Amino acid sequence: MEPVIVVAAALLGLAIGSFLNVVIARVPRRESLLTPSHCPACTAPIRGRHNVPVVSWLVLRGRCHDCDARISVRYPLVEALTAVTFVGIAVWMPRIGTLDGGGRWLLAAALALFAATSIALAFIDAETHRLPDAVVGPAYVLCGTLLAVTSAMTGDWPALVRGAAGLVLLGGGYYAVHMVRPDGMGFGDVKLAGLVGLVTGYVSWAALAVGAFAAFLLAGCYAVVLLAAHRAHRRSGVAFGPWMLAGGWVGLVMGTPVATGYLRVSGLA
Repeated sequence: MEPVIVVAAALLGLAIGSFLNVVIARVPRRESLLTPSHCPACTAPIRGRHNVPVVSWLVLRGRCHDCDARISVRYPLVEALTAVTFVGIAVWMPRIGTLDGGGRWLLAAALALFAATSIALAFIDAETHRLPDAVVGPAYVLCGTLLAVTSAMTGDWPALVRGAAGLVLLGGGYYAVHMVRPDGMGFGDVKLAGLVGLVTGYVSWAALAVGAFAAFLLAGCYAVVLLAAHRAHRRSGVAFGPWMLAGGWVGLVMGTPVATGYLRVSGLA
């Protein structure tokens, strides 16, 4: 992996992460994404030198330059997390599958878009228990388009069919749960499940299966921790979107080795 690609991925991730902070803050409030950045406490415009990802938050010591109000640590966290994720995708992509250079990097673009969507939705859902259509809808269109173009370029149409099947299977499964327990599974989760199924299914059946299982495993472990710490009770609502997305990424990164290991242990392989 060329160092210039890693640096470019990190810088792109920081820039995208800065935009994701705007999405996280404004989309739930139905505010425009195009208005200049401003302090949420005093509404003073953010100066250009104070809008450098991560660095500005550290220089300002997490406070507004004008009113000294605290700036949430979420801002540098989102920016740094996006940068690390983009670098991870850039490093990982040359090791995945048998795609040629162009197809491989188109798939990397689709995964980077899915990563950005994952980060934005995870933070929004954790804070508001909502998964806005304004984020999920465009992600369907853009990810689907990039994956379709990847298949067209490489001739790997079975991957696209597998992705479509993942969309139907995971989205349909969550819809069934929603119909049985609408109070326990929101329709926003159903719509997000289809997107997760599309991307994980495109990569492999193993990514789809492991990702679907990991979501419930991670959410269950989190719920047990909350209960043990007396920070929740059995009827407490827990945002499931972040765990669905985390499970999807577990499937994408570890799906094949986990599925292979399970089949060997169970004697099925």
